[in-house]
Amino acid sequence: MAKEKIIEDTIINQDLRKKDRIKIIFRSNIVFVALVVVIAVFGFISPNFFRFENILNIGRQLSILSIMAFGMTPVIISGNIDLSVGATLAMASMTTALTIQATDQVILGVIVGLATGAFIGFLNGFLSTKGGIPSFLTTLGMMGAVRGFAMIITSTLAVQVYNQKYWSWFGDGKIGFLPTSIMWTIIAFVFIHVLLRYSTLGRYIYAVGGNLRAANFTGIKTDKVVIWSFVICGIFSALAGIILSSRMHAARPNIGEGYELNAIAAIILGGASLFGGKGNVIGTLLGALVIGTLGNGLILIGFDTYVQTMVRGIVIIAAVLFAGREKV
Repeated sequence: MAKEKIIEDTIINQDLRKKDRIKIIFRSNIVFVALVVVIAVFGFISPNFFRFENILNIGRQLSILSIMAFGMTPVIISGNIDLSVGATLAMASMTTALTIQATDQVILGVIVGLATGAFIGFLNGFLSTKGGIPSFLTTLGMMGAVRGFAMIITSTLAVQVYNQKYWSWFGDGKIGFLPTSIMWTIIAFVFIHVLLRYSTLGRYIYAVGGNLRAANFTGIKTDKVVIWSFVICGIFSALAGIILSSRMHAARPNIGEGYELNAIAAIILGGASLFGGKGNVIGTLLGALVIGTLGNGLILIGFDTYVQTMVRGIVIIAAVLFAGREKV
């Protein structure tokens, strides 16, 4: 009897372990499951969803969100957050457009725009580390300050950009059949992937987010790591602003409002933790794809913006809930 009991308990434990493994696999791939479900549902409902033109349209629409989210991924992994990315996008697009308007030099304008994003990112990182201010409050204040300054410098007016090179290099152009905005998204993805996975800075970012005190004890210059993560985030937000203003042929001080929430949602949906130490750019890309595909599908079947916002929020909450994360 005792032997039979042991065998029975062993079989039960094996079944439990098998169920646990299935549950873990499901939780770790919830964003992929969500993406497959969204694609399947809208592909079935709308005959236009799988058209090649619509696929490219999703890619163009996703480029802004994806690039911003890629840039913020190191910040989230380091245990911080950046609420100023939307304002940075607007400010960088303004400085880029003003420079091109004044000099007719696209490269100079892009350099000025990226430098604007880097400077705002540096301020966020410096104030959060050296000033001892939580990044949530630092970037919340920076969001208002930068947005306000972007409106002041042109009295809330848009800055038109009449430059064919600028339009084709970032917004309207194509390389073969692929829009340039998608090409920039691919470049941004590869850069952050290599940074996080293969560089020393990437390893330090994970270490700082995983355990700040332990990282300090091992000799990592944690303040420098955090500052660099914010600088990278600022540069990528600026790039997103350049692409958006190029597509619209104008820079506007009010663009990018609310974009920071979608970027954060994509990162968290992709498996990152707001407590730091966890996340990757592949998950961020999948999270952005879920959000972008969801929005595109709802437009195709005729829902307005308010319904899109509601459904997107429900999907994000459901995905996080089913993932069973203790910390988000």
